[in-house]
Amino acid sequence: MEGSILVTPSLHPRLYDALMTARAVVCSSGGRTGHMQSICRAKGIPVLRVDPTDLDKLVGEVTLDLERGSVIVGAAGGPRGAGAVNTNPAAAPPDVLGSACAVIADLRDIRGLNSSGPHAARVESFFLREEFLCFSAALSPIDALRGGTAVNAYGRAIAKQLQVCVEELLPGQRLILRMLDLRSNDAVHITDEATVPREPNPDMGLHGTRWLLRSAAYPQALHVMLETLRERLGAEADRVHLSAPFLTDAEEFAKLRPHLGLSTETPLSAFIETPAAVHATSAICAAGADELFVGTKDLVQFYLAADRSNHLVAESYRTRHPAVLDGLRRVIEDGRDAGTPTRVFALGADFDHYLERLPTPTGYMMCVSELQHILQSRQMVAR
Repeated sequence: MEGSILVTPSLHPRLYDALMTARAVVCSSGGRTGHMQSICRAKGIPVLRVDPTDLDKLVGEVTLDLERGSVIVGAAGGPRGAGAVNTNPAAAPPDVLGSACAVIADLRDIRGLNSSGPHAARVESFFLREEFLCFSAALSPIDALRGGTAVNAYGRAIAKQLQVCVEELLPGQRLILRMLDLRSNDAVHITDEATVPREPNPDMGLHGTRWLLRSAAYPQALHVMLETLRERLGAEADRVHLSAPFLTDAEEFAKLRPHLGLSTETPLSAFIETPAAVHATSAICAAGADELFVGTKDLVQFYLAADRSNHLVAESYRTRHPAVLDGLRRVIEDGRDAGTPTRVFALGADFDHYLERLPTPTGYMMCVSELQHILQSRQMVAR
């Protein structure tokens, strides 16, 4: 199948529109679980990383091998390149997915999965980052949340995006919105007005819940978003649940609900992706978390001190490391003891490994392309 291939030194939010039309990506930096590469995983877009000196030398034919989920520089049928990325996960029985959650990048992912056959009904929820909504709607949250009427306009714009997503859900499905968690290295690419402070390590900087707690404008935008959803969808607005990103401990979580002005009836889940949050899981549940979502990608980088976006430490970034598995096990067991539903993110390649070595969580989260592959594979086997 013919199509365009995006060639770039690195992936960043300004390339979002180009990425949405690409069949594959060739770049010279970035880890396989970096934020923009996560969009590629959700879309099933293979990413080939080459040496920076080779980017300008890419000539001739570039082949996308859909069957093997790889990109080959050269003619079709040639030898498989060393840099090819296999994105096809092993096929596992759908029932072991539990209450499956599909990690998506935009509305098209919901439509694609829900129209793909009867197995789509096995997906209980869709997980979406607020910043991805901003990318797809060409919104600059840093500019909009500086104050004034732009704050309300931002809330209404996000509500419009969520509305069309909810309207594509099947009965029994819901949408989990991970509230705004925009790291400074991404924010700098999508602002035209604001000065974004340069941080030496954005992943460990001012973002996630710690940023939400400092923002005076975000609670207003959130209320406009929730009120607009209620006006447009009525009771269907309850299918949108909120998740607190990048938590450190129970104290942060306890402060967030009153800061945002959320009632106790408003579902608010906790995203566990730091070692500190792993050890605070029981306390976070006691503080009122309705659900737990385990962000394995960030958790790995903090446990192993290996930047998830840096290909130079790819060998150290090990999603199956014993320390990582111990952290995942702890969250699942603490969530179970507290009676709090717990969902664990898994790369397709790690899924069987986790099934064999971890207690059973409420469900697994996977990028929509990998989740769909598992469900379709098992459906074909059943036939």
